[in-house]
Amino acid sequence: MFDDKSRYANLKPYIVVDHRGRKVSVVPVPKASEEVSVGTHILKQGQRLDHLAQKYLGDPAGFWRICELNNVMLPEALTEAEEIAIPRKRL
Repeated sequence: MFDDKSRYANLKPYIVVDHRGRKVSVVPVPKASEEVSVGTHILKQGQRLDHLAQKYLGDPAGFWRICELNNVMLPEALTEAEEIAIPRKRL
């Protein structure tokens, strides 16, 4: 269901019943990753997190790791930042 590199890859979905009585499969919230900063990136206008994730982490889908390290939930929250902390690349 999820890519092997996804933070949701090893989480087991479970069923809940919503307020209308429908059974819905949900994935639990993953534990926060313990990211280590290797430095900062000075953000230039128009730069996107998926591009930075590809450049620094080798994986454009790893943008969420940059978000977690910078303590934001949505990538858009970093669009006005001047500096963005960059996590260590995983081997």
